[in-house]
Amino acid sequence: MPRSISFFLLVVSFGILFAGCTPSEPDKSLEDFTFTESDLERVAEIAGSGAIDLTQPSSTEVLSVAQNTGSSVLTETVAVTKNPEKQAFYDSLRMAVQDQGENLYKVNNPFLNVRVSMDVSSELVRRLGQGEVLTVTEIPNAGWAKVKLGDGKEGYVAFRYIAKLVTEAKLPDEKKKFEGQYFVDFQFLNIRKDPSSQAEKIGELPGEAILKPISMSGEWARVAHDGKEGYVSSQYLKPFLPAFLVRQDDYAVSILQYQADDSASIAALGKHIAALKNAGKKVVTLKALYDTVLAQETRDARISPDMVILTVVGVSAKNVRAVSDALDGAGVGATIFLRTKDIGLSGITEKMILNLLANGNDLQSSGHTGDDLRSMTDAQVMLEFGQSKKLIEDISKREVSSFAYPSGGVNDRIMKLASEYGYLFGLTQTPDRKFTRAQFLRLPSLYVTSGMTADDIVKLAQ
Repeated sequence: MPRSISFFLLVVSFGILFAGCTPSEPDKSLEDFTFTESDLERVAEIAGSGAIDLTQPSSTEVLSVAQNTGSSVLTETVAVTKNPEKQAFYDSLRMAVQDQGENLYKVNNPFLNVRVSMDVSSELVRRLGQGEVLTVTEIPNAGWAKVKLGDGKEGYVAFRYIAKLVTEAKLPDEKKKFEGQYFVDFQFLNIRKDPSSQAEKIGELPGEAILKPISMSGEWARVAHDGKEGYVSSQYLKPFLPAFLVRQDDYAVSILQYQADDSASIAALGKHIAALKNAGKKVVTLKALYDTVLAQETRDARISPDMVILTVVGVSAKNVRAVSDALDGAGVGATIFLRTKDIGLSGITEKMILNLLANGNDLQSSGHTGDDLRSMTDAQVMLEFGQSKKLIEDISKREVSSFAYPSGGVNDRIMKLASEYGYLFGLTQTPDRKFTRAQFLRLPSLYVTSGMTADDIVKLAQ
């Protein structure tokens, strides 16, 4: 099927599927929005370019959309792309350490081979990617760990390529578990009857063997071996301690939410930002949180308590210029949530979107219609999540990982569908500045109203 026809059917399917879901008063600024053949070819080229590379495999689900017109049923198929690996990765990011079990480790290397025995030439069970989670069931020596995978399969991995997940509060206790443990940092180590290299040899420790000396004095360590005591040279012993990945589970950061159609608050944005900066605050986009969460998978990273995340919802063709000018004037970028029904030749154009990106803004989705998702069927929600994400990604060439729920409306069903369509964050209107990993798809925000002064904003962000 030609691309222009495919895209036309996509647009038609949106109109059919969401019939009756839009407000009774139409947006007159978009009434003259029509597609010529050249327009269709241009938009199809954008939507079908596939230039964005999310580096993960995807699967395509085809939805049959039906609408009863009274005389017949109109049916079209709409392809929505899912990314199971991206979903699994984001699901793991939202899971707190205590929810994932004891002895949980993550791969801290680009890849990791799981083998049937402690031998690099043994049969391969599976190859894991960086960030994948596994459970360590045994540490036979400093070089290998016996592990259990999510599907129940077991094997052995190189110990140096995994890191133990732990919260900051539990880190001291976890380190204590390994106090006094050493490993043999040589091919082998002789055990002697007395602390002398000339003393009788009574045993031998293999390389990477883990031991806990009875005592250590100078160049010798007293150890237990086969029911006896002996001595080993301490210069061939190294402290044994796993790598730790300190994972933050609790966050405290202010997320300010401006309504683009509230002209008074947008007009005051410049004064608000100036007051925040004078108070020592750093204004960032939601991408700063995204980058920090991803960085925490490989190192200890934190969102500064002085950071304030700036978001704008409800952006349309009528107010996009005012929002853009306000942000430019304040010298900051924001996470701007777009409804894809407002994107088009007579709405928010591709040129406007690229200009917003060039000025340091982060563009994310607020669905297609901007209607409350809780009143929709799963099929309708699928299009809100899936198609809006794809259209914005195809134009911006950047990943869309955040969704602002229209009217702040969300429940467990909506969050499950948001997860399936590759969203890490979901923004609500719940007033708070504290949240956990488990709330990433139900992030709170601080709602800015037209009556608020600059001082009010500073207090709100404290």
